[in-house]
Amino acid sequence: MSLKGFHILFIVLAFLCTAGFWAWTVVEVDQAREARAVVAGNLSGSLAILLLVYGIWFVAKKSKTIKV
Repeated sequence: MSLKGFHILFIVLAFLCTAGFWAWTVVEVDQAREARAVVAGNLSGSLAILLLVYGIWFVAKKSKTIKV
């Protein structure tokens, strides 16, 4: 696997983790409040959006040279 392919894989996994944590804080609001994770969940949701935008930008920019 090339370095670019690993980078894409890493971005996808980071997106899934941040989006999953954000989804947990949205679905389980009471548990998130108990764990005092509401603010972290909101930051995680913002980071997930940024990771998605960055991932799309990276793939579009490097699509000609990516060999997975």
